[in-house]
Amino acid sequence: MNYSSLPESSPSFLLVTTVGVKPVADRRRKRRENSASRRRSLFHSRCCLSGFADGGFGLTQFRPEEKNRNNSAVLMARNREKEDVINRISVSAAYDSSSSLGLLQLISVLIIFVLGVVIGLVSSSHIDRYFLYKGEDLAYIETLQFSHKNEDDDFSLESFLRHRNLSHRMTDDELFWRASLVPQKMEFPFKRVPKVAFMFLTRGPLPLLPLWERFFAGQDTEMYSVYVHALPGYVFNLSTSSVFSQRQIPSQHVEWGSISLVDAEKRLLANALLDFSNERFVLVSESCIPIYDFKTVYRYLVGSKQSFIQSYDDPSRQGRGRYSSWMKPYVRLSEWRKGSEWFEMHRDLAVRIVSETKYYSVFRRYCKPSCYPDEHYIPTYVAKFYGILNANRSVTYVDWSLMGPHPATFTAANVTRGFIESLRSNATRRCSYNAGTTPVCFLFARKFDSGALQPLLDVASGTMGF
Repeated sequence: MNYSSLPESSPSFLLVTTVGVKPVADRRRKRRENSASRRRSLFHSRCCLSGFADGGFGLTQFRPEEKNRNNSAVLMARNREKEDVINRISVSAAYDSSSSLGLLQLISVLIIFVLGVVIGLVSSSHIDRYFLYKGEDLAYIETLQFSHKNEDDDFSLESFLRHRNLSHRMTDDELFWRASLVPQKMEFPFKRVPKVAFMFLTRGPLPLLPLWERFFAGQDTEMYSVYVHALPGYVFNLSTSSVFSQRQIPSQHVEWGSISLVDAEKRLLANALLDFSNERFVLVSESCIPIYDFKTVYRYLVGSKQSFIQSYDDPSRQGRGRYSSWMKPYVRLSEWRKGSEWFEMHRDLAVRIVSETKYYSVFRRYCKPSCYPDEHYIPTYVAKFYGILNANRSVTYVDWSLMGPHPATFTAANVTRGFIESLRSNATRRCSYNAGTTPVCFLFARKFDSGALQPLLDVASGTMGF
């Protein structure tokens, strides 16, 4: 049936309620409500999308008054946001300022507290000292005098001029630096008596020590000093009356034929240089003996204008054959020299040997054991720079007639008056001394073994003068 053909006003209008079909009146009412809802939605959309309407997206343009109202609302929102940001910044700055002030106040309190503690401690110390002085006058005064005395000992001229305590803790570098100090003022502020420093380089015991004790016996101790370099850990068991007592210097291990022998020699020189009265420095070993009395040796050395260091050019393989071309340009083959290890030198030359590092480094690097630096370093260095200060000979007799790596050793059977006399002087031999010559060429001799001690003591008084 076609219900749409029936008039609405017809009394015969029927309202059909068939299942699945809605009445016409309800559909019309729904359409009217939907149309009104769409109009309202469109109005709200136009209000919210005013910017899009201006952008040309095909939407209907708003009226001017609506657009102005929207712009004002946006500006007001932006102003509120700015005010909120400014308020937050102000609050943050105020918080930071208050935090800084609080930190400063805390630091001020801590400083005041520390100052109070310090002032309290100082005041307490003064109060204790005051009562100690009042209650125990003598004890306090004696304490002050004792402390003052220690300061004088540590910084007195005597302790600087004569380093009596040989068991110091200086390293080699510190020792060599200290020993190289030379006063610029030539006049001494004390009565200086030139001394001869006897430097013993030994592995351990001194088997000929009784002979040396007799040599020094009765002599003025202001005319000589003794220094001993033994292997580390070795300690001499001597009486306190011995001239060798407490005369060991801090030592290090020494290997024959190595640069460590030169180190030991420089160590002895440096320790002896700490005594400003030491003028002459003689190196001897445990197998050396004096062949003249002390006064003769003293006058000979102190009166000499030159040092006694053997230095010569040996063209053989035991001389130039030990040279290394790696030493150039510091040391050339024409400057290479050889000499006895057992030297004697003046204080000025000793200071230069101890202070020198450039050529020592070259020998340490390139003069290996087959080179024997103890026979070449000092002879080469002195010949290169200070030849005019050197007599170019040794005052220690050594017998190399066996042509071996070591000199001859003298035993008890060799020790006779005639033998000692031959060492002391020879009518056919003269040696340079200052501007002239002298028949006395040697003051010491080596090598003597321990078995030769008693024969040496027997001939000493009649032949050697002590």
